[in-house]
Amino acid sequence: MRRLGRAFGRRFGRRWGKGLSRQKFQGIRFRLGVAMAWALVPFLVLSAFQVDADFRDQARERRLDLQLAAERSATSARTRLEGATTLLQALRLEGESPFCEERLGALLGRLEGYANLVRVSAQGTVTCSAGAAALTDVRGRPWFERLKSGEKWVVARSIRDRPALVAGLRLERPMGRFDGAMAAAIPLEGLQPDTADRALPEGTEAALVDSQGQILVATDPEAFDMSGPNSRLASWFSGVAAGTNPVVELRDADGHRRAYAGASLSGQDVYVLLAAPSPGILSWARLNPIGSILLPMAVWFTVFAAVILVSERVVVRWLDYLERVAALYTRGRFTVRPVAAVNAPTEIRVLAETLDGLAEAVSARDQSLLDSLAEKDVLMREIHHRVKNNLQIISSLLSLQQRALNDDAAKVALGDTRHRISALALIYRTLYQSEDIRHADAKVFLNDLAGQLVASEVGRGPAVSSRVEADSLIMDPDKLAPMALWLVEAISNALKHALAEKGGTLTVRFKVDGETSVLEVEDDGPGLSETDPVGVGRTLMTAFGRQLRGQTEVLGASPHGTCVRMTFVTPRV
Repeated sequence: MRRLGRAFGRRFGRRWGKGLSRQKFQGIRFRLGVAMAWALVPFLVLSAFQVDADFRDQARERRLDLQLAAERSATSARTRLEGATTLLQALRLEGESPFCEERLGALLGRLEGYANLVRVSAQGTVTCSAGAAALTDVRGRPWFERLKSGEKWVVARSIRDRPALVAGLRLERPMGRFDGAMAAAIPLEGLQPDTADRALPEGTEAALVDSQGQILVATDPEAFDMSGPNSRLASWFSGVAAGTNPVVELRDADGHRRAYAGASLSGQDVYVLLAAPSPGILSWARLNPIGSILLPMAVWFTVFAAVILVSERVVVRWLDYLERVAALYTRGRFTVRPVAAVNAPTEIRVLAETLDGLAEAVSARDQSLLDSLAEKDVLMREIHHRVKNNLQIISSLLSLQQRALNDDAAKVALGDTRHRISALALIYRTLYQSEDIRHADAKVFLNDLAGQLVASEVGRGPAVSSRVEADSLIMDPDKLAPMALWLVEAISNALKHALAEKGGTLTVRFKVDGETSVLEVEDDGPGLSETDPVGVGRTLMTAFGRQLRGQTEVLGASPHGTCVRMTFVTPRV
């Protein structure tokens, strides 16, 4: 009863002390500040829309600058390639002179941005080369085969060690027959876009890519990785090669978000790609942080602080006082009254009077509940006591009837029934004698039941000693009944069959192992025989085990004897 009263007091305290005082009172103060500062919210919303619009305009400008820079880089490189075309047209006759290598070598030394000048015959043999490491044969090279097949001008990637582009010009005889080619090797460093351009966003990377998506040269190859999980970049590049998708935002191999722009450098052979870091989520704050965000927020927090200060001196200190009173109610001290709140503002005083009335009502209801529970406890114990007495009367009547019978089988049947009724009576005795009248401890019950069953056989045969090893487990009566009846059958079978002639020791074990429990009855009798029939007791034990969601098995004991075991799901209260 005392625990019930304290629990009710704690529940009231949690509800009114914390729920009303701490959370709701602090919430009132917060809502006051929010209400006074709510007028500033439209300005914050308008500022957010303005900042978002500025951010979008800036992003569009960045993409446009990136695309224009890519086109400028492509135009600059294209001019270099067109100059190479003009140069090769002018040198086509020099490639046939006897002093070709000397003249081309002298010209190469005066030209900037060229690595080699080569004259190739119609069979693919290099007849004249101005470079130090001269080529000897270009048969099978893709660029040469393209010129041979009829293309006038080809730009392709060099397969030699130094990164370069090969610009090839088809040479023809007067009747249009293929007469070889003039080729110039142009280092890629001279064609790479200038990332130091002020018009480019900070951190821009540049690359030259061939038509297959292979990087020819790049300031940061990781920014242009078109393999593996970054296949979206390869798909975008396919669109660039087709003349679409000028600008796109993707993630590079390192997971950084970038804006990509591309332009054709030479037909469909080489492309210029630029990659600039995309603005982050919070980059809009750099546009105009003071006028757009910080100033309205500063005004908002100033108003909010003023509201908090005023509410603290006028309202909150009285709410804290009521919170301390509610905390006393949490500990069950309902006799304390908030008398100091008589000097508080009218609203606080009304709240204190309401809290006082609630405490008085709870005290009266608490006492009424305690009295009702005490009365119910007494009635329940009386009912258990009467049920136990009635079962004992029935057991006594069966005992008288047993003595009047002459048939041994009938006597045994009545004796087994009397044991079962006595076991049920013991359940009710255990309930009304325990502190909790709704549940019983299996350890106490098993000790009493085993002792009762063994004691009932004293004087009828050889001496039998018993030992109980049981774990403590609080159980409901509806789970304890089938467990008790199973134990009655197991002990009765041991006393009648295993220990009836020579006596011995009877051991009862009850072990709780998490979700499963084991109840065993072991004797040191002669043990089982294969010819022993399965009787009613074995059938009843199986049925009682199923009621507990368990199974019964009969095993041999060591060194001799029998062990009857029931493994079942651990009952929960």
